[in-house]
Amino acid sequence: MCRLFGMHAGPAPVSATFWLLTAPDSLAEQSRRMADGFGLGVFNPEGQAVVDKAPIAAYEDRAYAAAARQLRGTTFIAHVRYASTGGDTAVNTHPFLQDDRLLAHNGVVEDLDQLDDRLRQLEVMDLVKGQTDSERVFALITGLARQNGGDVGAAIEEALTWIAQNLRLYAVNLVLTTATDLWAVRYPDTHPLYVLQEGADSPHHGKHTTRISVKSDEMEQNQVPALLVATERMDENPNWRLLDAGEVLHVDRDLAVQRSFPLPEHPQHLLTLADLDPHAAASQHPLKVA
Repeated sequence: MCRLFGMHAGPAPVSATFWLLTAPDSLAEQSRRMADGFGLGVFNPEGQAVVDKAPIAAYEDRAYAAAARQLRGTTFIAHVRYASTGGDTAVNTHPFLQDDRLLAHNGVVEDLDQLDDRLRQLEVMDLVKGQTDSERVFALITGLARQNGGDVGAAIEEALTWIAQNLRLYAVNLVLTTATDLWAVRYPDTHPLYVLQEGADSPHHGKHTTRISVKSDEMEQNQVPALLVATERMDENPNWRLLDAGEVLHVDRDLAVQRSFPLPEHPQHLLTLADLDPHAAASQHPLKVA
């Protein structure tokens, strides 16, 4: 399954170094199991979105995948892709940028023709450059945010509620960032998504999963608080918490956290792994929930 990562470091920009593929086994082997692209996104100190992504596997370009990338900003987002829809092209690689927001997604949403009809009604079909369900889910959120005056939280709630009531879905886990805010959603409970909030007095060690790693000497030295979201626990810290099914987590510029549960308890057309075509099913290989 795709790996998601999001981090909010509060109101002041900080520097962090990311590695998109790290694991005990060989880079070539792990990339063959997660072979469809890598991406990072950040809002720089000027509040502009900066995206570094490529639709390549590590075994095709080991230097690219292994390179350390230093980014500076307040919110960060990273994604390692295993495609369920759409080819291995730049336009299908996460994170996506729309209306000064970044989004990365993990899951499968089907009935894309019906979703496209809804996007045309909202006059946002032009935002869709590729073939993925993820970019279309983002466009639905963007269109509803334009319609409601820019309330991103309300747009996420309305978009995912509509999807849950009208489309077949396997999972819709996502991380969405702006220069000041972060939202994370786990829906329903198909895939794990964890959150960790670290205070200013917490020890800031490097965080590592089998796919994405991050370290910030500046945050550690200056005791900068932060909130992290990831598909896997990234260290042995006991304070990692699994988001509840249907939870929408919002983090503002001051790291104030709000949890809400606005989504339907059960999607109307929930798919199982057996319902997916072989390619999509392979992309959704489940992680153990711990």
